[in-house]
Amino acid sequence: MIAGTGIDIVEIPRMRDAVKKWGDNFISKIFTAREVKYSTSKRFSEQHFAARFAAKEAVVKAFGEPNKFPIRWTDIEVVNNAEGKPVIVFRGDALKLKKKKKIDDVIVSMSHSKNYAVASVILLRDKR
Repeated sequence: MIAGTGIDIVEIPRMRDAVKKWGDNFISKIFTAREVKYSTSKRFSEQHFAARFAAKEAVVKAFGEPNKFPIRWTDIEVVNNAEGKPVIVFRGDALKLKKKKKIDDVIVSMSHSKNYAVASVILLRDKR
C-alpha cells in the first residue's frame, strides 16, 4: 500500500553554485561520506549531488509534515546497490520516522540532464 509519494527537481547550476560558494561546509551538512565519494568520482559531480539532493527532498515530501518531523539531511542517504539502482538508507531521526510511519519499503527513481536533476520517491507499507 502506498503510504506517501514525493517528487523534486533541482537546477544543476544552482547546486554547482552552492558547492562553489559554501564548499565543504555545505557538502558535509547535506551529504554523507559515501554520497560525496560517489558523486566526486563522477566527471560531472554536481549532477550526482543534485540528483541525491532531489531524492532527499522527495523523501521528506513523501513523509509529509516536514516541520512536524525535522530530520537532518545526512539521516537520509542515497546509495547504489550492486546493479546500480538507487536505494535509500535511513539513520537517526529519519529511521525513527520511518518506523513510526511503519514504512516497509522505499522506491526511488532519479534522473539528470545537463541542467536538471529529478527524483521520485514512493513509500510503501504492508496492509497489516
